[in-house]
Amino acid sequence: MADAALTSLLAEDSIRLDAVASDRFDAVRQCGAALVAAGAVDESYVDAMIQRENTVSTFVGEGVAIPHGTLAGKESVKRDALVVLRFPDGVDWDGNAVSVCVGIAAAGGGHIALLSQLAEILLDPDKAEQLRNATSAEQVYTLLTPDEDDD
Repeated sequence: MADAALTSLLAEDSIRLDAVASDRFDAVRQCGAALVAAGAVDESYVDAMIQRENTVSTFVGEGVAIPHGTLAGKESVKRDALVVLRFPDGVDWDGNAVSVCVGIAAAGGGHIALLSQLAEILLDPDKAEQLRNATSAEQVYTLLTPDEDDD
Protein backbone atom coordinates (compact mmCIF):
# COMPACT_ATOMS: atom_id res chain seq x y z
CA MET A 1 0.00 0.00 0.00
CA ALA A 2 2.71 2.47 0.95
CA ASP A 3 4.21 2.25 -2.53
CA ALA A 4 0.92 2.52 -4.42
CA ALA A 5 0.83 5.50 -6.74
CA LEU A 6 -1.79 7.99 -5.68
CA THR A 7 -2.99 8.23 -9.26
CA SER A 8 -3.72 4.48 -9.33
CA LEU A 9 -6.34 5.11 -6.62
CA LEU A 10 -8.01 7.97 -8.48
CA ALA A 11 -10.56 7.32 -11.21
CA GLU A 12 -11.10 10.11 -13.73
CA ASP A 13 -14.79 10.38 -12.77
CA SER A 14 -13.68 10.85 -9.15
CA ILE A 15 -12.24 14.24 -10.08
CA ARG A 16 -14.82 17.01 -9.82
CA LEU A 17 -13.43 20.44 -10.52
CA ASP A 18 -16.53 22.65 -10.27
CA ALA A 19 -18.10 21.65 -6.95
CA VAL A 20 -20.03 24.03 -4.69
CA ALA A 21 -20.49 23.51 -0.94
CA SER A 22 -22.39 25.49 1.67
CA ASP A 23 -19.91 24.61 4.44
CA ARG A 24 -17.15 22.14 5.33
CA PHE A 25 -19.60 19.41 6.33
CA ASP A 26 -21.34 19.71 2.95
CA ALA A 27 -17.91 19.41 1.29
CA VAL A 28 -17.06 16.33 3.39
CA ARG A 29 -20.41 14.75 2.48
CA GLN A 30 -19.71 15.41 -1.21
CA CYS A 31 -16.30 13.73 -0.89
CA GLY A 32 -17.98 10.79 0.81
CA ALA A 33 -20.65 10.60 -1.89
CA ALA A 34 -17.93 10.56 -4.55
CA LEU A 35 -16.20 7.65 -2.73
CA VAL A 36 -19.55 5.82 -2.57
CA ALA A 37 -20.11 6.49 -6.30
CA ALA A 38 -16.62 5.13 -7.03
CA GLY A 39 -17.61 1.88 -5.30
CA ALA A 40 -14.84 2.33 -2.73
CA VAL A 41 -16.98 2.58 0.42
CA ASP A 42 -20.40 1.87 1.88
CA GLU A 43 -22.70 4.78 2.79
CA SER A 44 -21.77 4.38 6.47
CA TYR A 45 -18.24 5.62 5.66
CA VAL A 46 -19.65 9.09 5.02
CA ASP A 47 -20.83 9.19 8.65
CA ALA A 48 -17.33 8.20 9.77
CA MET A 49 -15.94 11.10 7.69
CA ILE A 50 -18.35 13.52 9.39
CA GLN A 51 -17.36 12.10 12.81
CA ARG A 52 -13.69 12.71 11.98
CA GLU A 53 -14.43 16.30 10.93
CA ASN A 54 -16.41 16.89 14.15
CA THR A 55 -13.45 15.62 16.17
CA VAL A 56 -10.58 17.28 14.32
CA SER A 57 -10.46 19.50 11.25
CA THR A 58 -9.05 17.81 8.17
CA PHE A 59 -7.72 21.16 6.89
CA VAL A 60 -3.99 20.72 6.15
CA GLY A 61 -3.04 24.15 4.83
CA GLU A 62 -2.49 25.73 1.42
CA GLY A 63 -6.26 25.75 0.77
CA VAL A 64 -6.47 21.96 1.01
CA ALA A 65 -8.47 19.61 3.25
CA ILE A 66 -8.13 15.82 3.30
CA PRO A 67 -11.40 14.37 4.62
CA HIS A 68 -11.27 10.73 5.67
CA GLY A 69 -13.11 8.42 8.02
CA THR A 70 -12.40 7.46 11.58
CA LEU A 71 -10.62 4.21 12.39
CA ALA A 72 -14.03 2.69 13.17
CA GLY A 73 -15.13 3.53 9.63
CA LYS A 74 -12.46 1.41 7.97
CA GLU A 75 -14.75 -1.63 7.96
CA SER A 76 -16.93 0.30 5.49
CA VAL A 77 -14.04 0.53 3.01
CA LYS A 78 -14.31 -1.86 0.05
CA ARG A 79 -11.09 -0.71 -1.63
CA ASP A 80 -8.55 2.06 -1.28
CA ALA A 81 -9.45 5.13 -3.32
CA LEU A 82 -9.06 8.88 -3.64
CA VAL A 83 -11.43 11.56 -4.87
CA VAL A 84 -10.52 15.15 -5.67
CA LEU A 85 -13.13 17.88 -5.44
CA ARG A 86 -12.30 21.47 -6.30
CA PHE A 87 -14.46 24.27 -4.97
CA PRO A 88 -13.60 27.31 -7.12
CA ASP A 89 -15.59 29.64 -4.85
CA GLY A 90 -13.94 28.21 -1.75
CA VAL A 91 -15.39 26.72 1.43
CA ASP A 92 -15.08 28.19 4.92
CA TRP A 93 -13.30 25.43 6.80
CA ASP A 94 -13.58 26.55 10.39
CA GLY A 95 -12.06 29.93 9.53
CA ASN A 96 -9.73 28.68 6.78
CA ALA A 97 -10.40 29.01 3.06
CA VAL A 98 -10.41 25.62 1.29
CA SER A 99 -10.71 25.19 -2.44
CA VAL A 100 -9.58 21.56 -2.80
CA CYS A 101 -10.67 18.47 -0.89
CA VAL A 102 -8.94 15.15 -1.38
CA GLY A 103 -11.20 12.46 0.06
CA ILE A 104 -9.51 9.24 1.19
CA ALA A 105 -10.78 5.73 1.72
CA ALA A 106 -8.20 3.22 2.93
CA ALA A 107 -8.51 -0.13 4.62
CA GLY A 108 -6.22 -1.05 7.49
CA GLY A 109 -3.42 1.41 8.11
CA GLY A 110 -3.27 2.47 4.46
CA HIS A 111 -4.60 5.94 5.19
CA ILE A 112 -1.34 6.85 6.97
CA ALA A 113 0.71 6.14 3.85
CA LEU A 114 -1.80 8.02 1.68
CA LEU A 115 -1.83 11.03 4.01
CA SER A 116 1.95 11.08 4.02
CA GLN A 117 2.17 10.99 0.21
CA LEU A 118 -0.53 13.62 -0.15
CA ALA A 119 1.05 15.92 2.42
CA GLU A 120 4.37 15.75 0.62
CA ILE A 121 2.72 16.91 -2.60
CA LEU A 122 0.02 19.26 -1.32
CA LEU A 123 2.13 21.14 1.19
CA ASP A 124 4.36 22.31 -1.64
CA PRO A 125 2.92 25.82 -2.13
CA ASP A 126 3.45 25.77 -5.90
CA LYS A 127 1.79 22.39 -6.40
CA ALA A 128 -1.05 23.30 -4.04
CA GLU A 129 -1.66 26.48 -6.03
CA GLN A 130 -1.65 24.54 -9.30
CA LEU A 131 -4.15 22.07 -7.83
CA ARG A 132 -6.41 24.89 -6.61
CA ASN A 133 -6.39 26.25 -10.16
CA ALA A 134 -6.63 22.91 -12.04
CA THR A 135 -9.24 22.84 -14.77
CA SER A 136 -8.73 19.30 -16.11
CA ALA A 137 -8.39 15.78 -14.74
CA GLU A 138 -5.06 15.51 -16.58
CA GLN A 139 -3.65 18.42 -14.52
CA VAL A 140 -4.77 16.72 -11.31
CA TYR A 141 -3.10 13.43 -12.32
CA THR A 142 0.12 15.27 -13.17
CA LEU A 143 0.15 17.08 -9.83
CA LEU A 144 -0.45 13.87 -7.86
CA THR A 145 2.34 12.03 -9.65
CA PRO A 146 5.55 12.19 -7.59
CA ASP A 147 8.51 13.86 -9.22
CA GLU A 148 11.13 11.39 -10.37
CA ASP A 149 13.87 13.86 -9.51
CA ASP A 150 14.08 16.88 -7.26
CA ASP A 151 13.45 20.22 -8.94
